Amino acid sequence: MMDVRHKTMACVGALLLLAGCHKSVTTPTPDVSNRPVGQAIAIAVPLGLPALPVPRDNPPTAAAVALGRQLFYDKRLSVDNTLACSSCHNPQYSFTDGVSLARGVGGATGVRNSPTVLNAAYQPFQFWDGRAISLEQQAASPIADPLEMGRAHDSSVAGIAKDAAYRAQFKQTFGSDDVTIGRVEAALASFERTLLSGDSAFDRYQFGGDKHALNAAQVRGLAAYLDPLRGNCAACHTIGEHTALFTDGKFHNIGAGVTGDGGFSDEGRYHETKNVTDTGAFKTSTLRNIAETAPYMHDGSLKTLKAVVDFYAGGGNSNPYLDKEMKSIHLNGQERSDLVEFLKSLTGGVPPNSGPPADGPTGAQ
Repeated sequence: MMDVRHKTMACVGALLLLAGCHKSVTTPTPDVSNRPVGQAIAIAVPLGLPALPVPRDNPPTAAAVALGRQLFYDKRLSVDNTLACSSCHNPQYSFTDGVSLARGVGGATGVRNSPTVLNAAYQPFQFWDGRAISLEQQAASPIADPLEMGRAHDSSVAGIAKDAAYRAQFKQTFGSDDVTIGRVEAALASFERTLLSGDSAFDRYQFGGDKHALNAAQVRGLAAYLDPLRGNCAACHTIGEHTALFTDGKFHNIGAGVTGDGGFSDEGRYHETKNVTDTGAFKTSTLRNIAETAPYMHDGSLKTLKAVVDFYAGGGNSNPYLDKEMKSIHLNGQERSDLVEFLKSLTGGVPPNSGPPADGPTGAQ
C-alpha cells in the first residue's frame, strides 16, 4: 500500500448516457462472487470518529476481517517473499514505516512517503494522488507494482491457492475456496476498515467533556490551530461539531516538493486529472496519530512536527498553483511550541487484533 506514481492495475468503469441518446443502457450485474457470506459484524467506532461507511457489496464479516488480517501480514504476496502490506504499514509506527520514501522489493525506493492506514476507511480517495476511490480498489495495486511488492496478480493468487489453510479460509469467507484477486481485495479492505483510531486526549477534551484531558499548552495550541490568523490549520484539517477526521479529503498544493527552478519533483494530483490547477496538489493527510508517523509530507521531507509547523508558518513554497489557504499566518515561538504540543494530543489507540496474527501462515511477519 505504499504510494508511488505508477497507475493502479484496477480501473473504474463508468457508463455515460449522452445527451439526445434515447437508447437504454444495461447496468452490469455486480460480481457477487467477491461478496462475503455470513453475518455482517459491527465495527466499533471510537470516540471522535463519525459513523463508518461500509460498501453494500463488501460487508465486513468476522471471517473476512480475519482473512484480510492474514493477508495483510503475509510476505508471500511479494515476489521474493520479503515484504507484506505491513512492511510499509507497520502498527509500531501507527501503520506507517518511519522512513521518508517507501521501500520495495530488492531495495527499490518509491517516490512517496507511506501514509497511515488508520482511518483510511473514511477517505473518499486513496493514495496521495487519489488514484483509487475505495479500499478495495487500492488494496491489490501495491502487490503488482514493481517498486512495491512486485508480484503479478496471477502469480500471487496462485501462490496463496497452494495453501490448504488459505483455501479453507476463502471457503469460509466467500462460500467457495476459489482464490481470486477480487477476493483478496475484498478481504484486505475489510480488515483495513477495522483500523480505526480515536479516543485521544483531544477527543476526550472536545467530545467527551473532560476538560482536564488537555494540558495548558495543548489548550493554547488548539486555540492557535483554530484561529485563521494564527494556525489556520482547520481550513483543511477539519474538526466538526461532534467528530473530527482532521482532513477534508481534498487535494491542495501547499508548496511541498517545489524545486529550485520553480518546478515540481512530483506533480501529484495532476497525474490523474491532467488539470493544470492540480499540479503539485496532494491529498490532505489526517493529523490523527501524527506524532507517531514521522517523517511528513508526500515526500517525507520534513522530519519533525516543529519543522511542519515552521513550514506552514512560512507560507509554504511559492508557486503558481499554491492553495489559497496557504497564506501568511502569525505564530510566535510560544504559539508554535503550543501547536506542536496540541498535535501530540491527537494520538489515539489502535483496535485489538490489528497486529500480526499469532497463528499466521508461514512467511507472515
